[in-house]
Amino acid sequence: MSDILTKLLEGIPIPKMVRIRQKFADDKLADPIGELAAKLRAAPAAAVKPGQKVAVAVGSRGVSRIDELTKAVIDDLKRQGAEPFIVPCMGSHGGATAEGQKDVLAHLGVSEERMGAPVRSSMEVVLLDRLPNGLPVYCDAIAAKEADVIVVINRIKPHTAFRGKVESGLLKMIAIGLGKQKGAEACHQLGFKYMAENVPAMAEVMLQKLPIIYGVAVVENAYDQICRVEVVAASEMLEKEPPLLEEAKSRLPQILFPQIDVLVIDYIGKNISGDGADPNITGRYPTPYAFGGPEVTKMVVLDLTPESKGNANGVGTADFTTQRLVDKTDWPGTYANGLTSTVCAPTKQATTLPNDREAIKAAVKTCNILDYEQCRLVRIRDTLHLGEIEISETLLPEALKHPQIEVLEGPYEFEFDEEGYLPK
Repeated sequence: MSDILTKLLEGIPIPKMVRIRQKFADDKLADPIGELAAKLRAAPAAAVKPGQKVAVAVGSRGVSRIDELTKAVIDDLKRQGAEPFIVPCMGSHGGATAEGQKDVLAHLGVSEERMGAPVRSSMEVVLLDRLPNGLPVYCDAIAAKEADVIVVINRIKPHTAFRGKVESGLLKMIAIGLGKQKGAEACHQLGFKYMAENVPAMAEVMLQKLPIIYGVAVVENAYDQICRVEVVAASEMLEKEPPLLEEAKSRLPQILFPQIDVLVIDYIGKNISGDGADPNITGRYPTPYAFGGPEVTKMVVLDLTPESKGNANGVGTADFTTQRLVDKTDWPGTYANGLTSTVCAPTKQATTLPNDREAIKAAVKTCNILDYEQCRLVRIRDTLHLGEIEISETLLPEALKHPQIEVLEGPYEFEFDEEGYLPK
């Protein structure tokens, strides 16, 4: 680290920390995979004919037990004598390459060996139609040309960059995921201001033009556990997805402190959120068309998940990061995310410090408080895991009064290794 940075951060304190447990509604399905299998057998929309080739569209988002959900769909299709194959359904993720998208699925456990079905990955698309506003509607060429039937699987949850009756779910999976890089690019071309209109409009065209018969919709509780799974007929998606979204919003976990001086996040990654860290949790949105979450003065991201395959989208919404994260980043792949979504601020490199300790000290120094010892600091593993988190000692009085918080241990000092990194 340069002499000037060393001097500027010299003497900046890092507050003592306390480990707490945040308590949210934890009802979940005892056997979600068994329930899905039963619903597939019972749903008229899930019926296929022997010999039909079925494209199962699977994405890259953080969906709990996505490998098991996919296997249940594959097994049910085989039970009926169909010939299923898996199509990566993730827009521009995986570096916007066929092999990269196949690798993303393999990291999620959705491999040919485990699923017992081939993974057919291509970035080639076909033009299906155009919306009245001129936007083209694309679809994965393999699914469009070679599948007799298409099914999709996705979690229903709030989007990170816009608000609408339909946000992140089956319809977005169809419009953007199944549209591959060109479809994602087209849907984003007019910006997030119009996404609430364009996502369902594109999906509706695709539902009319493609042999999509059903989607598996998953709702998760605050602990990343499946609390609802539905088999939704293609003809009912536009009607049934909005109430599922409202249920998902009501179950969203949160950081139970509305004002935070410094938020430290151990990991960002595409497997956690399309934005690396879910803005619904951090309050740091990439566009002005979404809102909610805490008021965070400074945010630090420390590391990148292996599953993200170098895509560090979201690092630009943070104020500080580490050299370790920067070194792990596939910058062309990350920039491709911004070029596709048209939102480029999240793909910028945040102010980079040599290690965790210096990045946290930089955030404390710049969080605009008179007494650094009073810093309201929160540390989370990632935005999918908010059950047990760490808070600074200054937040302890509030924690003790909150009915949803249990204090577990502390206060204690952060313990950094010889290189200045925190154990994770």
